[in-house]
Amino acid sequence: MTGPLRTAPADPPAALAQRIVFPFYVYAVLSNTLLQRGVFVLYLVHQGFSAAQIALLQTVLYLSSALAEIPTGILADRFGRRSSIVIGQFLSGLCVLGQILLPGGFPVFLGLFLLQGVAFACVSGAETALLYDLLRQRGLKTEYLRVKSRYAAFGATTMGLAIALGGFLQRFSWELVYSVSGCALILAAVLLLTRVPELRGAETDEAEDEGSHDPVPSRRGALMSILTPRLASLVIVSGLMHATTTPYFIFTQGSLSDQGAPTALVALVISVAYLVSGTTPLLAVRAAEWIPLRALVPLTVLALAAGLALTGVGNPWLTAGLFLLVIGVPDITAVVIDNVFNEAVPSRFRASLLSVITFIESALIGLGYLAMGWLIDRFGSSGGVAWYAAVPIAAFVLWLPALRKGRWTREDAVAR
Repeated sequence: MTGPLRTAPADPPAALAQRIVFPFYVYAVLSNTLLQRGVFVLYLVHQGFSAAQIALLQTVLYLSSALAEIPTGILADRFGRRSSIVIGQFLSGLCVLGQILLPGGFPVFLGLFLLQGVAFACVSGAETALLYDLLRQRGLKTEYLRVKSRYAAFGATTMGLAIALGGFLQRFSWELVYSVSGCALILAAVLLLTRVPELRGAETDEAEDEGSHDPVPSRRGALMSILTPRLASLVIVSGLMHATTTPYFIFTQGSLSDQGAPTALVALVISVAYLVSGTTPLLAVRAAEWIPLRALVPLTVLALAAGLALTGVGNPWLTAGLFLLVIGVPDITAVVIDNVFNEAVPSRFRASLLSVITFIESALIGLGYLAMGWLIDRFGSSGGVAWYAAVPIAAFVLWLPALRKGRWTREDAVAR
């Protein structure tokens, strides 16, 4: 006789989650090894492009990415999130390599920046959707916030180190800087293709819906079934938060320089800021436990408003100190908000609906750049940044109705 079959003990959730997400952590490192990120403007100047041409390239990049967000999200849900990411990263790698391999000229670079914008859109919504649903399918949805905080930290820290390394290597060879960056992006695509399973929207229906004979809702129907004024305000306020943080990070360099800070100090502040952005997402789990989101969001936008407004004082040490204190807070809040968005949207349409959110954020960031640029031209580098504090203040005012407890979605049973 044979004895009873013995089953191996189940792995604890943390260990199982670690096995699932380890390829994503490596992917975060590879996809953020962008040595050219901090010196690409210098390279474009080296190519002979004017400031107006460089601004046009950046505009085309953001515009093409925003316009492609929703179509690429729909395709990711239909044909596979992993496929969308692989295509996007492979195309991004080719665009980076093309800037050193193809003949020079503005039309060539214009085409490369347009394609890179589309590549960004292929990746943006699909990355989060793939990671979240792989965890959810294995009963590890509650691990997502912890995993995403580490994923964000790996990416931001790698980006900061890569920018520092790129600034050093640029003195020896532009080709080396761009070659390493392009090859890292292609390796990231290969890693996902070989180590991460494919996942389509139709394969991600909730387990409790299995066996249901209810008709599958359309994307619009699914969105209307969950959307509440509170969730809609979170989308807009989150977009305004990103539209504040992104130009604040860039234009603070000019503010410090015009306030008399030496170039070495400016470089040190920006390097430390990248380090702060790389480590603060690790605090997202604690922040979610200690502070309800309805309070975390206004605290974040008020901190940004204070940092922006006090830049107008004109003291470089005050500007640098507040900048370093404030710049990491949105990274914590963004991870917590990302978790709420993923919990809210249906799995079947996760990539496409998250792409709608990214489209709104991208559009607001683009408008934010234009607005802060106009304010700086009008009031100077310090005064213009200070006046831009009106944006996070507007976000705070929009958030006031959400300070009371309520549901994020129509189906949410928990008020936060």
